[in-house]
Amino acid sequence: MLEQFYFAELPARRLQLVADPAVRALVAQGLVGLEKEALRVTPDGRVAPTPHPAALGSALTHPHITTDFSEALLELVTPPLADPQAVLDFLRDLHLFVYQQIGDERLWAASMPCVIGSGADIPLALYGRSNAAQMKTIYRRGLGNRYGRVMQIIAGVHFNFSLPAPFWDLVQCELGGDRAADCAADSSSGSDSDSRAHQARSAKARDASYMGMVRNLQRLGWMVPYLFGASPAVCKSFVQEANTDLDAFDASTLYYPFATSLRMGDIGYQNRQEEGTGLKANYDTLDAYTRSLTWAIRTPCPHYEPIGLKVNGRWEQLNDHVLQIENEYYSTVRPKQLTDWMEFPTLALRRRGIRYVELRSVDVNLFEPLGVELEQMRFLSLFMLYCLLMPSPTISPRERRWIDANEVLAAHRGRDPGLMLARADGEVRLRDWGQQVLRAMEPLAALMDAESGGAMTAALRAQQLKMAEPEATPSARVLAEMRASGEGFAEFARRLSERHRDHFRHLEIDPARAALFQGLAGESRDKQAKIEAADDCDFDTFLMRYFAQTEAQPVRLRSPFADAAVVGSSPSPSLSSTGLSGESA
Repeated sequence: MLEQFYFAELPARRLQLVADPAVRALVAQGLVGLEKEALRVTPDGRVAPTPHPAALGSALTHPHITTDFSEALLELVTPPLADPQAVLDFLRDLHLFVYQQIGDERLWAASMPCVIGSGADIPLALYGRSNAAQMKTIYRRGLGNRYGRVMQIIAGVHFNFSLPAPFWDLVQCELGGDRAADCAADSSSGSDSDSRAHQARSAKARDASYMGMVRNLQRLGWMVPYLFGASPAVCKSFVQEANTDLDAFDASTLYYPFATSLRMGDIGYQNRQEEGTGLKANYDTLDAYTRSLTWAIRTPCPHYEPIGLKVNGRWEQLNDHVLQIENEYYSTVRPKQLTDWMEFPTLALRRRGIRYVELRSVDVNLFEPLGVELEQMRFLSLFMLYCLLMPSPTISPRERRWIDANEVLAAHRGRDPGLMLARADGEVRLRDWGQQVLRAMEPLAALMDAESGGAMTAALRAQQLKMAEPEATPSARVLAEMRASGEGFAEFARRLSERHRDHFRHLEIDPARAALFQGLAGESRDKQAKIEAADDCDFDTFLMRYFAQTEAQPVRLRSPFADAAVVGSSPSPSLSSTGLSGESA
């Protein structure tokens, strides 16, 4: 079956499914959202030493403006919407609002960071004096102790994708693997018990299909850095190892000649739990996935014991386990569910299933003021739908090695015309495999054109051009412009950062949107104060109660929002729902 997957063509039955106007209309109602990270820098291009601006609101509780690893690393979160242009419009307004509050600082245009002195120059994100806030900062201190702070300020774009509940109700028999007789009986009955059975089948189809999508996005994950990678070079100050095999672009810049995304390669953010710890997330089923991560947060790790827990009265990490919390596990794609107050993400998944899928391997496009553009979003939606509809056998240990190796090869050498990738039917040239997959997506794009006015095929054609002409990729454009201008990476990225700042300074935010953001900033500060006032135990007790929760035992921590309406209804994380969403790993 695995060999059949690599032929890349969607099964006729799955295409016929999307050909149904009712199904296609539901697909078109699917939601997309963005989480875009951006480093605040000084006018001379160094990490900003200033705190998160108070006018932006509380980074702990604001639903759209928060921080990642560092006080200087902003994370801008859009709501989930069916119209990708509306998502970009919201992201634009977030940028405009931020620029109004950061004075003469800039938002760095690239994924790879600016000139760095040392990890000590990178301030950890702070969230207030509550126990939840302390937990977030200690988690980040643990990341810095485990992997180094420099790696943690790499920025990216996370693309969130979900399909509406009626879609799963309609397609559960085809995608959920149920017997036709069961589905027919289910649909013909109106009893409460059969209605519950129908809902259970729909949830089963949703979770199984999303996990299949995750596996296929991993199999084809190398396509994302090839098509959208924009980090083929880095400032020498970023690379701490003297024995690197990167080539010298100039006196200040290192690169690989055919690199696409060093962010996704060996020098980018990588956690090393797999080396000697036995950790490997299992994506066979949702149950297997959550159990593998639960094992990691419950299991001590000798690698991290020397760091200590409380050293001279200060917490250095949340624990010395394989993972401090689930989000520490680096992955290019994750199944996600909104969390209740201080709920483990794995328990949210086990209790309520998968709400959306988060693709995390997209570089910030430094040629775009927003870091992402409309055609790219349309293609990613099509790509994720294709990966959802393709058959998806489980991943064997041998195929896992291929997936990991292909990802790094594409990141380091993706534009090499002779680059070969591994798959079940033997080695294949990256460009040949990519052209095969993009060609196989054409019938699906044609079907979705009925809902998008031809936009899906246009987005697909743009990626086919990149696959045929590597010089059209963002990574090739970066190196070409650096050569043409005689600039190293830091100088080039700084110039584009200035250009984007000028772009935003010539735009005006809609007054209603500005009022919304100002109101949310005030509300977020009030929520932070409410969290701080609600603390009823010391931090050590808080942490003990947090890690004591199980599937049968909810967390024994009183929610400050117990009487409030449920926060969040989207595939974008609800930052105020847990105080732990949007973590950097």
